[in-house]
Amino acid sequence: MNNFQRYLAEEFAEDFEEGRLPRRDAIKLIASVTGSLVFAETILAACSPSSPSATLAPVSPPPGGSAESTAPASASATAPTSPPGTVAPDDPDVRAGAVEFSGEGTQVAGYLARPSAEGTFPVILVCHENRGLTDHIREVARRLAKGGYVSLAVDLLSRQGGSDTVGEADVPGVLANLPPEQFAADFRAGWQFTGSLPVADAARLGMVGFCFGGGVTWLVATRMPELLAAVPFYGPHPAIAEVTNIRAAVLAIYAGRDDRINQGIPAIEDAMREHGKVYEKIIYPDVDHAFHNDTGSRYAPEAARDAWARTLAWFDRYVRSG
Repeated sequence: MNNFQRYLAEEFAEDFEEGRLPRRDAIKLIASVTGSLVFAETILAACSPSSPSATLAPVSPPPGGSAESTAPASASATAPTSPPGTVAPDDPDVRAGAVEFSGEGTQVAGYLARPSAEGTFPVILVCHENRGLTDHIREVARRLAKGGYVSLAVDLLSRQGGSDTVGEADVPGVLANLPPEQFAADFRAGWQFTGSLPVADAARLGMVGFCFGGGVTWLVATRMPELLAAVPFYGPHPAIAEVTNIRAAVLAIYAGRDDRINQGIPAIEDAMREHGKVYEKIIYPDVDHAFHNDTGSRYAPEAARDAWARTLAWFDRYVRSG
């Protein structure tokens, strides 16, 4: 399995273990990633499922904690509510809509959001979660536009007809079986597309991604030296040997209860420091994986607001002023 297949298989096993997925659905999803029902059943055999209503116990942050930045404690995830800063499609300060641009051998779909004001603005690329290009990710792009950026969310399922065409339950398995280099190529194509827009200053470039998209953000950082800043939210880090290729200033955001992802923090942190990279991590101690997604059950409003403010501050420092 490649890095993304392993990440998704482990995520579905964890969701089963924590009571978020029934066994049948977990087996189907893991098999769609690995291509093997037997392997899926083997993985789940090692899990001890909780009841769906089980309360997750908080875990301690990884060794070393958050040396560079201290995140406030946050209440546990609550029912989804629209957070302050939500940007509607008809917000007068933003122009947004679907776009297509040339990729490697195909047209790639995306969602472009830009300030409605006159001027030239830096570019932020956005990578979706393992559910594809959803309304939530479109709204994230609009938030960035509201903050003064040209934002492009790329649909990594473009070759399959787009996220809205692929069945919701099938999206993770399809993504897992696409070559990771294609992800990087599609984002490079997206960046080149923004370079053709009079409103975009494509030389000032950042990227943000969530969950699976956090891993893609790390990947793109190893493939695109043009990237000035990257903010991966709780995504799997790249191979340590590829850290030398990173030129972007990286702000890595984690959830304190996300023990599976957090186990990788010491290795990537040591590698980034060893090679003199600009790196900071933030760990929100009392929240779960995917806490930033205000449409999901694990949304944690206080942590999400703080993480977003820090994301914008990072881009302002390393993209707008870089």
